[in-house]
Amino acid sequence: MATAEMWSKVEGALLGAKGIAFDTCHKIYVLLDDEQMVQMKGYGYDPLISADETTTDEMLTTIRKWYDDSCGLRFVNAVSTNHDDPNAGFTDLIPQGADEEDEE
Repeated sequence: MATAEMWSKVEGALLGAKGIAFDTCHKIYVLLDDEQMVQMKGYGYDPLISADETTTDEMLTTIRKWYDDSCGLRFVNAVSTNHDDPNAGFTDLIPQGADEEDEE
């Protein structure tokens, strides 16, 4: 399972987040700017929850539920807009495969 340290990173990222998104399979995102909120809406992410609609604690609880309900390839990333290198905007909070590492 994801460690307490990993969940602490998720909680820290949520403090300034604009929202959270889930693809209902394994991709869970903490969205760090308004542009990412618009982009995820354009991609059709549902659920997509704005920080204006909820509290930080509720977002953390929701992400924990999504994580528990997701498939084995699950991960939680913080994502911010980087126009020069879009891949540079992603930060692993709970990396893919974290659960497998715990089983070794």
